[in-house]
Amino acid sequence: MNDKIYDISIIGGGPAGMFAAYFARLRNLKVALIESLPKLGGQPETLYAQKHIYDVAALPKISGTDLTKQLNEQLDIMNCDQYLNTSVSSIDRKDDIWELTTNNETIYTKAIIIAIGNGAFKPRKLTFDYDPTIEENNLDYFVNSIESFKNKDVIVAGGGDSAVDWSIDLSNIAKRTFLVHRRNKYRAMESSVAKLEQSSVEQLNPYIIKGLNYNPDNHDKIDVTLKMIKSDDIKVVTADKLLVNYGFVSDSKILHDWNVELNGPFIKVSQEMETNLPNVFAIGDIVTYPGKLQLIATAFAEGPIAVTKALRNLYPEKNYFEHSTSIFEK
Repeated sequence: MNDKIYDISIIGGGPAGMFAAYFARLRNLKVALIESLPKLGGQPETLYAQKHIYDVAALPKISGTDLTKQLNEQLDIMNCDQYLNTSVSSIDRKDDIWELTTNNETIYTKAIIIAIGNGAFKPRKLTFDYDPTIEENNLDYFVNSIESFKNKDVIVAGGGDSAVDWSIDLSNIAKRTFLVHRRNKYRAMESSVAKLEQSSVEQLNPYIIKGLNYNPDNHDKIDVTLKMIKSDDIKVVTADKLLVNYGFVSDSKILHDWNVELNGPFIKVSQEMETNLPNVFAIGDIVTYPGKLQLIATAFAEGPIAVTKALRNLYPEKNYFEHSTSIFEK
């Protein structure tokens, strides 16, 4: 067995996992933070980079990117080993030590915290074939840089909160903004729909996207073919950018292979974030328990609970009833 054995390995580098890693280092534990994507941040960083989050204590609002930046600054203070582009395929317990088999190497640890959010996720893409090179400049499923839409003709597709909110935000910097939805009624918050009605966004309802091609006269632009629902009416809109917000699909099937007890698609945990497996905990959107709220604020609280219980299990002689200020000063 490898001589390097972690006290806690955290699977998932979203906000819940990042803060749990920071808190575990604050407790002077040896920590590994494992993330399947090439960067930390999870859904707020990957799916909602420029969107504002409103349920983080003491912050009236913060974007997904800025939240990730702040969490990274915390991790820089209490450094831990980070394994990026690393996916855990199996977990096996041998002699009170967990072996995590990954696509890169085997990681050995005394305890595990599962913080995989909604599982491995990817966007719902357009269902028809199109030139894949369009995704390089003209088609986006995430907003990584809002500046890339500045002074452009933009089409947003979708009818949920994300599509409606993005169409409003982009209309403030884009030349023209269109919102395409297959229904006349949106699935967004009433307050967002009210803002949409007062905005400059041009609504194209009820239409669906049926085709996507480079504009024949200007290959820097795209032609988006729209078909009206229950009609033969066809409309072609030329734009610089198409942002598709059809939501995302996630895959948490791996949990069945790990033998953790599930309640539907969620991991069942105790009030101390314990799973049915010894020294395996779970936090964040992937867990369920009576009264569970799927909020970042809740996930931030669940991490310290799991870390403290793990610490008590692994090192019962340690004093774990300390305020964070006292720990940090040490």
